[in-house]
Amino acid sequence: LPRFRGGGVLGCHRHSSPVHAHTIKGNWGYKEHAWEAGPGTYVFEPPGETHTLVVNEDCQEMITLFHVTGSLLYCDPITGDVTGFDDVFTKLEKARAWYEKCGLGADYVQRFVR
Repeated sequence: LPRFRGGGVLGCHRHSSPVHAHTIKGNWGYKEHAWEAGPGTYVFEPPGETHTLVVNEDCQEMITLFHVTGSLLYCDPITGDVTGFDDVFTKLEKARAWYEKCGLGADYVQRFVR
C-alpha cells in the first residue's frame, strides 16, 4: 500500500505484467495522461504501458492498493530505455537491509514470506 503525504512522484516506469489499482484515499494520476484517480477508483494498467505516477502537493495523503505481479522496470523518461528494475527478490533484499538497519534483524522479513 504505497502512501504519499503532501505530494510525490514515482519516476518513469513500466510493468512486465498487468497491474490493478484501487485508490483508498487521496488523488493521483500519471504525468502522461489527463485522468485523475480518487477514492474508490479502480485503474487497470496493461503490461508495457510506460508512466510516471504523480501525487499533487495539495494532496494531504494518498493511499492506493496496487496489485503488482512481475517486475517494475524503471525507464529513462526521454528514451524509454530501461535503467533499472525491482521485483519480489529485490524488494525482499531491500526489506532485509531496512530491518537490519532498524535493529529488528534481517530475518524479520521472514514474517511476511510464506
